[in-house]
Amino acid sequence: MSAASAQSRPALPSIDFSSIRPRPRWRELWLLLLVGIALSVGSVSLGATERVQAGKALSFSPAQSQPLLAYLGALLLANLAQVLAGRRTDQVLLPAVGLLGGISLLLMERLPQNLVSQSIGGMTLGLGQVQLLWLLLAVAIITVLAIVVRSDAWLRLYKYTWAAVGIALLVLTFVRGEDVNGARLVLRLGPLSGQPTELLKVIVVVFLAGYLSEFRPLLVEQDSRIGPLRLPPVPYLAPMVGMVAIALGIVVFQRDLGAALLFFLVFLLLLYVATARSAYVILGLLLFVAGSYLMYRLFPVVQSRVDVWIDPFRDASGSGYQIVQALHAFARGGILGTGLGAGLPMVGGRPPIPEVHTDFPFAALGEELGLVGVLAILGVYLVVIERGLRIAAAAADDFRALLAAGLALVVGVQAFIIAAGNLKLVPLTGITLPLISYGGSSILANAVVVGLLLALSDKGVEPPPPPRVGGRLAGLRSRLVQSGR
Repeated sequence: MSAASAQSRPALPSIDFSSIRPRPRWRELWLLLLVGIALSVGSVSLGATERVQAGKALSFSPAQSQPLLAYLGALLLANLAQVLAGRRTDQVLLPAVGLLGGISLLLMERLPQNLVSQSIGGMTLGLGQVQLLWLLLAVAIITVLAIVVRSDAWLRLYKYTWAAVGIALLVLTFVRGEDVNGARLVLRLGPLSGQPTELLKVIVVVFLAGYLSEFRPLLVEQDSRIGPLRLPPVPYLAPMVGMVAIALGIVVFQRDLGAALLFFLVFLLLLYVATARSAYVILGLLLFVAGSYLMYRLFPVVQSRVDVWIDPFRDASGSGYQIVQALHAFARGGILGTGLGAGLPMVGGRPPIPEVHTDFPFAALGEELGLVGVLAILGVYLVVIERGLRIAAAAADDFRALLAAGLALVVGVQAFIIAAGNLKLVPLTGITLPLISYGGSSILANAVVVGLLLALSDKGVEPPPPPRVGGRLAGLRSRLVQSGR
C-alpha cells in the first residue's frame, strides 16, 4: 500500500475516557416521559377492555404492568447511559422508536399468546413475553451503538467486504433456507434462526453509501446521451444494473417480493440523493417494471401475488383470505377505532387474520385505533425519516450523509410498503412493519439502523461556554479601565 493511499484513509480514533463528561438530555427525557404516559394510558385501556370481556367489574388498572414497566425502565436506562457518555446525539430518535416498540408490546400482549411459543431455560414464553425480550435487547443494541461507535471507518473502508458478506447471506439462504408461505426467507444455524434479508438491508445501504460517495463526481459530471436521457459512462451503469439483477434475483430464487421492492426503492432514492438526476431514477424504474413483468409471466408465485392483489375477493376464503379480513378490520375500525382489545373478533378460537402478528399488525392497529391511530403511527415513522435526513444534511462528508439518508429511508420505505400492502395499495409482500411486527431478526436489524443513526448524529465535543461578565470579574474589569485612564 502506498503512503498516499494510507494517508487518505481515515484513522480509527481511540476513545479518551478522561474527556468524557456527563451531559443532560432533557429534551429526550421529557419526550420519553410523554411516551411512558401514552403507553400507560393504552395499557389501562387494554386492561379495562379485557376485564369487561371476561365478565369482571370495570376497573382502571394496566393490563400487565410488569412488561410495560420493564420496557419503560430500559428506555430510561438508555437515556441515563447516554447522559453519562456525554455524547451530543439526536434526542428525538430514541423516544420515537420507543413509542413504536411500546405499541408493539401492547399489541403482542393483546393478541392470543399461543401464536408464538418459545422455550428458554425450561420456561415456556408466549407471544408478548418473547416480544418483550426482543425489545429489551433492541434497546440495549441502540444504546451500545450510540455510545461506542465513534468512527465510520470500519464501514467506509470495507464496503466491498460488506457486499461480499451480503451475497454470502443470500447464497446461504438459498441453499439452506426454509420456506415460509412460499418464500425462502428463514435461515437456521443451530439454535438460531432469522431472516437474513433484515440484516442485508443494512449491508446494502452501507455498500451503496460507500460506492455512491466514491464515484459521485463521475456520476454527476460525466454522461452520455441515449435519446432524451443523459446517462453516465457504461462502466458506471454496472452497479445500477447489478442492483436490478440482485433485486429480481431475490424474487426468482427466494420468491421474496418484499425484499426486492425494498432494496430497489432504497437504491433509486439513494441514487437520486447522490446525483439529483431524475434520468437515473426513470431508467431504473423502467428496468424494474420490465423485469417485474417478465417475472410475472414466468413465475407462478409472482403471478399469484399480483392476482390476489388485483381481486382478493375472487378467492375470499382461500388465497385472498388475509387481505379480505384486513380490509374488513380497517372498515370495522372506522375513524376512532374499537379500542385496544375490543377488535379482531375470534374465528374458531383464533384471530381472523392468521398472520396478524407478523404481516398484518397494521390492520390490527387500524381496527382498534382507527384512522386517527394509524395516521399517528405513520406520523411517528415520518419523524424517524425526518430525523435521519436531518442527520444526513448535517453530515461532514458524502459517505456519512448518504449512509444516514439510506438508513432513514430503509425504515421509512419498509414501513410504507407493508402499510400499503395491508391496505391493498400494492401487492402484499413478506416484509415486516419495522419495530412493531413480531420477529427477532426484524427488531434487531432495525435497532442496528437506529443505533447507527444516533452515532452518526453526534455533534462532537461541545465547546466550553464563554466566560460570564458579571460579579467580581465585572468589578475587576471596571477598575482596570479606570486605572488606565
